[in-house]
Amino acid sequence: MLKLFTAFIFTLVLTLFLTSTVAAVPKKLPQQIKTDSSKISVKKFDAKAIEKLKAEKDFNYNGESTGEPTWWDIFWQWVWNTLGKIFNSIPYSGKILKYLLIALSIALLAYIILKSLGIDAMRLLSGNAKKVDIAYSESLENIHEINFDDEIEKATANLDYRLAIRLLYLKCLKQLSDKNLIQWQIDKTNSAYQHELADQQQKQIFGLLTRQFEYVWYGDFTIDKNAFGNINLLFQNFNKQL
Repeated sequence: MLKLFTAFIFTLVLTLFLTSTVAAVPKKLPQQIKTDSSKISVKKFDAKAIEKLKAEKDFNYNGESTGEPTWWDIFWQWVWNTLGKIFNSIPYSGKILKYLLIALSIALLAYIILKSLGIDAMRLLSGNAKKVDIAYSESLENIHEINFDDEIEKATANLDYRLAIRLLYLKCLKQLSDKNLIQWQIDKTNSAYQHELADQQQKQIFGLLTRQFEYVWYGDFTIDKNAFGNINLLFQNFNKQL
């Protein structure tokens, strides 16, 4: 009898447990899709504004010419037609044109380089380049024997500012050599002296002075009194810092 009662109680408890577990499982609700009820505003383009823009010349992209060719257009059309007839009548005209363009490109590049250095390319090609009279020898002996202040004064009195700038540059080299900032040698270039300077500020300023000197002296560039005064001031300030 006790066993039957125990089995009844166990069955009752198990039934209640299973019932509560099933009840605890959430029920799946059917998904509902909401309909978009917002109002749609349809944008319309202004037809008159579009036609106005089409009529403007700046917005004409069809590539068609709206006017008659100018005299400049006619001239270049004649030039290209003439060149086309000439080259078409010459055998191997394609190769000739190729090498001609290369030669012209090299000549243009050389002209730009010479112009940047201040050298008159046309005078150089014509053989009428002005001869530069070397008044002083850039040797170790002479550079320490010249009285630069007197010679610079004479050059400026004669309005020979190119020679005066050359003397200023030689005087600068002498002072650098006297202070053992450079090692003077007759076969050294100006850029070599610049690289010998240990102080970066001195090296930069000396490079500027070198370009000024080479532009005026070797470039056969004529300067006036005002330009000489500005360059002279650069040399004076540099010499004071040594």
